[in-house]
Amino acid sequence: MSTPADLDTVFAALADPTRRRILSMLLEDDMAVTDVAAPFEMSLAAISKHLVILANAGLISQEKRGRVKWCKLEPDALRDASIWMQGFGQFEAINLDAFERFLERELGEGEG
Repeated sequence: MSTPADLDTVFAALADPTRRRILSMLLEDDMAVTDVAAPFEMSLAAISKHLVILANAGLISQEKRGRVKWCKLEPDALRDASIWMQGFGQFEAINLDAFERFLERELGEGEG
């Protein structure tokens, strides 16, 4: 189980809409950093900063394959946050399909 500081880091990472969109993209499959950056109107350096925050929160991992850095979703941090929320009795355990639907709703409303 995560410590309160770990949960703070996860929730802080999830607070940003760009990072939530990145997580939604990674639900589909691992992606190269350049592919993650492609749909955003910001520099590769700015996306890299978002990726560092997600990695520090344990939400993604990154590995170098040849000259390309790849990103992969790591759902354990989300699972720990979900378990913490269950303590309030009003939240159900997170499942990745529901999380993806949430992100799609969230992103759909923000792009209009």
